[in-house]
Amino acid sequence: MNTEKSHKLFERAKNVIPGGVNSPVRAFRAVGGNPLFIKKAEGAYLIDEDDNKYIELINSWGPMILGHANKDIQDAVCEAVKDSLSFGAPGEREVLMAELITSMIPSIEKVRMVSSGTEATMAAVRLARGYTNRAKIVKFEGCYHGHGDSFLIAAGSGAITLGVPDSPGVTQGVANDTLTAPFNNLKAVQDLAAANKGQIAAIIIEPVAGNMGLVLPDGGFLQGLRTLCDNEGIVLIFDEVMTGFRLSKGGAQQILNVKPDLTTLGKIIGGGMPVGAYGGRKEIMDFVSPSGPVYQAGTLSGNPVAMAAGLAMLNYLNTHPEVYTHLEKITAKICEGFEKNLKELGIKGTVNRIGSMFTLFFTDQTVIDFETAKTSDTTLFGKYFRAMLEEGVYLAPSQYESLFISTAINEELAEKIIKANYKALKAVLQNA
Repeated sequence: MNTEKSHKLFERAKNVIPGGVNSPVRAFRAVGGNPLFIKKAEGAYLIDEDDNKYIELINSWGPMILGHANKDIQDAVCEAVKDSLSFGAPGEREVLMAELITSMIPSIEKVRMVSSGTEATMAAVRLARGYTNRAKIVKFEGCYHGHGDSFLIAAGSGAITLGVPDSPGVTQGVANDTLTAPFNNLKAVQDLAAANKGQIAAIIIEPVAGNMGLVLPDGGFLQGLRTLCDNEGIVLIFDEVMTGFRLSKGGAQQILNVKPDLTTLGKIIGGGMPVGAYGGRKEIMDFVSPSGPVYQAGTLSGNPVAMAAGLAMLNYLNTHPEVYTHLEKITAKICEGFEKNLKELGIKGTVNRIGSMFTLFFTDQTVIDFETAKTSDTTLFGKYFRAMLEEGVYLAPSQYESLFISTAINEELAEKIIKANYKALKAVLQNA
């Protein structure tokens, strides 16, 4: 495979961009080699600067659920651009978007637009603190909620261990207000609540974790958190930046049947453009400025072009339930094919899936949390990643990420992906 242009761009980028990339997840450090520089994308494919073409299973980390360069979304953007790129003042599309989101996700009674998922989670935590007049939050090991200081905290060795900063620049003071617990361990969260009674403002969680690879909540875990929050006056925040409108038109909370107090959204509600949102119960959202005392603002919040793209996306999803039926069928087919290949080749692996999200872990353990996810053979994953690229399939460059299927993947492409998986696994086995 010729990647000369990507290589030269990466060498230039390293001179002027830290690490040569504008987000660490784009680097190939975890899998070896240099990142590919993408020139364009259409439907199910990415095309790099050297004109290599890949079936892609990242879809901009989830939002391109209808595939790349969707005509309805592109038309909406082109129409909106005619009226200028930014107002810095209210517009009708923001009202339409808020009405659409609140109609599709019943737990959201009011919603505030922001510019990214990180901004949404930061604002939601500040709101929870302002609403409860408490300082501490609980997050789960392996769950990622953006790069806000409060979320960059490593897990302690025990369930009641205070957080430790996971990045230079995050102060110990901030870390002390973030408590961590293992995913799927309700007892650990109950112990944290007991040890910090009356001090916890919020529990924030990805209801389906996508940032330690895909990990599903055990039955009763989320409901247990709901009950604990109700009993202790804690705000329950679902981070649905990845799962919102992807797993169903009502998000993960709809199919798992648990209502949070606040929900954070991103990515998909901009149709792929930079946008985010947080929303929830009216009595909590009315604490946000200018209705209430909790300040949050943004010049680009509710940007008219992003709103136009997002409206086109969400209106389509709201009126085409067959999208989710198709995604369920195709993704199940791919995952069943992967499991068959693993078994035939005698390779230890576990496939976690829900709807159109999945991860192939190179471990024989059942992956239920970050500790079991970390039993994966990451060296083997790196070899597999590179072998899949050679077969023309573009994966997330880390074992600890979810993959996302778009409606552009049809039966024929699913078969190609399964065959590529078989060839890649066989190549890895032969070169072990």
